[in-house]
Amino acid sequence: MKYALLGLALMLSACTDLPENWTLTRSAPATEVTVWGRVWTITQPRDKPGFYKAVRHENGLSPFGPPARLRTHQAIRAFHAATGCKAIYSSMYQTISGAVFAQLNCTKGG
Repeated sequence: MKYALLGLALMLSACTDLPENWTLTRSAPATEVTVWGRVWTITQPRDKPGFYKAVRHENGLSPFGPPARLRTHQAIRAFHAATGCKAIYSSMYQTISGAVFAQLNCTKGG
């Protein structure tokens, strides 16, 4: 057991040469927006081309937060606030973890 921990410690000590922002360089840029008092993070996942992902922060599960609203309506507004584009409702889907995915319509008329 102690040899396994020693090996793990050696591997972790070898990771000190990584750049300071190595996690940011591996993921798509994220935009945080507030919709109806809730904070959402909007990203464009690399594994789902053409889709954007919206994740709502749970605000520490505080019972004294803003009033409840449908997650889908919040996600539509979050996509628009973050990108300026409208979510295509028929392309939207939600995962079991609560992440909402949608394709966006970014034409001039909207």
